[in-house]
Amino acid sequence: MGGNINMTEIEYLDKNELTERGKGIYKSLKSKLEKKYNGKVIAIEVDSGDYVIGDDELDAAIKAREKFPHKIFTFIRIGYLAVHKFRTLR
Repeated sequence: MGGNINMTEIEYLDKNELTERGKGIYKSLKSKLEKKYNGKVIAIEVDSGDYVIGDDELDAAIKAREKFPHKIFTFIRIGYLAVHKFRTLR
């Protein structure tokens, strides 16, 4: 990964707008992606609609930062309702 990111270069979106735009892009890709990448994590760059796929959120984030160094992303686990699972211990 490159050097420091100048945070003033990143255009910020409201978190709800970012999420909704990412979901819309994912919806258009869903049928294509679920067949091959079910369970992997997609990082979507919402301005362009481009994306990267990783084995987990960290892998997707590293790939996304390399491909889009000054952008922000929405993460979605392909084929699932949420990126993370929370379980309680009994």
